[in-house]
Amino acid sequence: MADILLFHHALGLTPGVASLADTLIRNGHTVTTPDLFEGRMFATIDEGVAHAREIGFDEIMARGERAASSLPQDLVYMGLSLGVLPAQKLAQTRAGARGAVFFYSCVPAEEFGGPWPAGVPLQVHGAEQDPIFMEEGDVDAARAIVAGAPDAELFLYPSTAHYFADSTQTGFDAASASLAVDRVLAFLERI
Repeated sequence: MADILLFHHALGLTPGVASLADTLIRNGHTVTTPDLFEGRMFATIDEGVAHAREIGFDEIMARGERAASSLPQDLVYMGLSLGVLPAQKLAQTRAGARGAVFFYSCVPAEEFGGPWPAGVPLQVHGAEQDPIFMEEGDVDAARAIVAGAPDAELFLYPSTAHYFADSTQTGFDAASASLAVDRVLAFLERI
């Protein structure tokens, strides 16, 4: 079973994020879900991203590093959209990463000293009709990492919603979410 550090998306540490954590816990994993927004939650992605800009993306990543500092090194780093920033930075720069799972986002490995570290398995999950994932460079970053890392996978789902796997959000796609969670659970079993 894996120790997972799960970073929330731009809406904050919402019931949907807690539901994903609960699913992982029910399957035998240990999950830590730090609150990068210190209790704040937002109704829209734009509001959450504006708040993140106010805090500063460097501070968001620093909060992620502080959350990891008291945990073992052999973590699986999981990020949901905005939460991919600290998850990806830690997976690439903190020794001992066991794996990484990114939902709805991915940044170029070069942002954190790239290339993707050898021996750190990765899954990236995105919607093939999500304008954020498909048009803002995320899918390109994921494809570049997958092309250079033999244990990295990119999964695209037939959905239009950014948070397609979050059961509490508009655009939730139950079939795609179920398949994504199954893939994550299988990934966690084999790493």
